[in-house]
Amino acid sequence: MRIIFYVLVTAVAALVSWGFSLLILKLSHRFRLYPKIRSRDVHTRPTPRLGGVAMFFGVLAAFGVAAFIPQLREVFSNSHAEIVAIIAAAFIIVVMGVVDDIWDLDWLTKLAGQIIAAGVLAFGGVQFTTLPIGVLIVLGPFQLLVITVFTVVLVMNALNFIDGLDGLVVGVAIIANGAFFVYTYVQQSVNNIDYFNLAALVTAVLIGACIGFLPTNFHPAKLFMGDSGALLVGLLMVVSAISVTSNIDPGYVTIGRIGHSDLLVANIPIILPFAILVIPLLDFGLAVLRRVRAGKSPFSADRKHLHHRLLDMGHTHLHAVLIFYSWTSVASIGVLSFLFIPWWLSATFIVIGLIVTAGFTLAPLSKRKRVEAQVQSAEKGSAVDDDAIARLDPLDAAADSVAVGIEPTEAEADVALGRLHEKGATT
Repeated sequence: MRIIFYVLVTAVAALVSWGFSLLILKLSHRFRLYPKIRSRDVHTRPTPRLGGVAMFFGVLAAFGVAAFIPQLREVFSNSHAEIVAIIAAAFIIVVMGVVDDIWDLDWLTKLAGQIIAAGVLAFGGVQFTTLPIGVLIVLGPFQLLVITVFTVVLVMNALNFIDGLDGLVVGVAIIANGAFFVYTYVQQSVNNIDYFNLAALVTAVLIGACIGFLPTNFHPAKLFMGDSGALLVGLLMVVSAISVTSNIDPGYVTIGRIGHSDLLVANIPIILPFAILVIPLLDFGLAVLRRVRAGKSPFSADRKHLHHRLLDMGHTHLHAVLIFYSWTSVASIGVLSFLFIPWWLSATFIVIGLIVTAGFTLAPLSKRKRVEAQVQSAEKGSAVDDDAIARLDPLDAAADSVAVGIEPTEAEADVALGRLHEKGATT
């Protein structure tokens, strides 16, 4: 079974990434290789940000082991230039990320580095050759180069923008790439198509690097991946997507339902990558729009990302991370399921999943409104003190309180409710 060799590569990446994470954590504390806490940060104590280096070594080790596995050696013989380009681009991204995590580069320098890394990928052969949107769309070399560079930079920044909570990016990457690996591996097995090997290999390597880093990054995190890690994850994810979408014939997708090929299934190669990145891309788009409208650089930092808003709504750190996991799971598994089961079952799963996830996402708002209504019904100074009333009343001031960071926490809301019950002021 071919999957055993991919599991071996994943295990190597995980073990090396985990070992280097522990080593880098120890060295970072010894030499104080961590920045000061910023106003937009969620954590409250200085934490090293060089986890991306550990993940990079895990990636290198996994590629090295894969090169000696006979069943995977064909990937290197057929895609030698592409693999060299991937490693070179990853090295550029990691070095730039480390420098930024320690000395804080300006956004223009970081963007230039990302474009250079994307250019290395494209000139090394990792680029779109066609766009499989129902039919194969053939464009000129320069157009495809621009599309490739733009896509690589977009995805890298999208992953980097959501990197604000412990274990968020690595968990999302594991879930999303797990679904993508299933697609690439099964497609390769059913159709025996060699060009899926590179995408499956890169995805397996990335999953392993993320799994190895997760123990030191899950809440409460001891080590952050930093820009080097988030950009590396984005880079490898987009490499897998490009490797698939550049070489697939939309009319030849026959997974699960042999002989069946409708328009939706034919577009899975390009729909799935966007589905698994829907949350990062949404956060990126909102951030760019918000900053441009304010007359700021689209890469300037703020505390209004989706994960910040979840915390402001009243979610705990862990709950916010799990909500991101849930949205990613519904999107990736739902789209993938179109290949294996009737479309109406897949659509039902997606709709129900979105409703349930939305319910969990918005749950704190109903509790908050209940607390605010009870505070409004209480007389000043009787059930709650003046400070609680000022923070929870009136209702129309709630949105502004979130913006300035004075949103009552869940614990404070519970205290307010308890006081109201004790005073008999509940409605």
